[in-house]
Amino acid sequence: MIVRCYLLPVKLNFMKNSVYTAILLAGLSVGCNSKKEIIKPIPPAPPIVAAEDPPGAPPKTWKEHWFDHVQVVNRVYYDNNVAVYYDGDVKGSITWPFKYMAEAWDYTKKTYGNFGDDGRLFVIYHAGKYGGGHPSTYMDASHDYRNVTDCGSGDFNAWMSGKENDIDISTHEIGHIVEGAVKGVKGSPAWDIWHDSKWMEIYQYDVYLGLNRPDDAKRWYNLMINTTDTYPRAGTKWFKDWFFPIYDQFGKTRVLNAFFTKLSEHFPKHQIVVNGKQYMEYDRRMNFGEFVHFWSGAAGANLENQAMIAFGDKDEKGNDWRAQLVKAKIDFPGITY
Repeated sequence: MIVRCYLLPVKLNFMKNSVYTAILLAGLSVGCNSKKEIIKPIPPAPPIVAAEDPPGAPPKTWKEHWFDHVQVVNRVYYDNNVAVYYDGDVKGSITWPFKYMAEAWDYTKKTYGNFGDDGRLFVIYHAGKYGGGHPSTYMDASHDYRNVTDCGSGDFNAWMSGKENDIDISTHEIGHIVEGAVKGVKGSPAWDIWHDSKWMEIYQYDVYLGLNRPDDAKRWYNLMINTTDTYPRAGTKWFKDWFFPIYDQFGKTRVLNAFFTKLSEHFPKHQIVVNGKQYMEYDRRMNFGEFVHFWSGAAGANLENQAMIAFGDKDEKGNDWRAQLVKAKIDFPGITY
């Protein structure tokens, strides 16, 4: 029953005043028209159901349990290449890692090969804490057997620009994954020689070029070209006198990958089981003569003279690496140039 009602003016005498009021006359022919209509029942609203991830999706949250990290980080983006996580202090408006880190990781895999069965890089950012960064690889239980870059800053407004230092430190940590777990072998035989950052100087330059970011490549080149270090001797210019000449003259990206390929094929290693799967691990670190020998093999050219220009004739401990090189040629005859 639908009732249509009209307002009828009726004059009333009350307290000697004339007022008009509306009288509701429901169901009377003089005031309302009524018509029978069938009203269909309205179904209840469906319950709100949280969207379910497809099989194989990275977890929506991740509780950190390494070093002094104790945050629960939240997944803010994922695709086939990356899963990006922010802690509660990183501003949600920051989106540049979604594209940049996916591209950098994809380029790295295409250049050096896959890193474990999961094709994703797990990217973590912190604001207001954990200044600096660190990596982890698919061979490490510490980060749940995932390839990880974990970057933090003491600034609560960190990571806003997506430029310069923001991408430099992020790319740097990917480079550590390369040296520590490339070609299915755990370990970095050259770590005692190039320490933390020398390999990254040329790795990052190549990534910026490979991603068609010429401004970043030029910026990075200008930063690195006059950078000096104390090892193996004071004033060493790793980028200017060693990595860039090799990169520029002997195949660019190809020579970088070839170094790790030669290591995986010829440097001593043993089998290990990681998370129920079989991989290899290097037996030891290399000496300086071996370092020059393997880079010469990667370049397909004798780099002894270039090493003399870049480093002098002594390693960091004061040993004559040229004698080590002679022995390296005997120990690793498969490295030819």
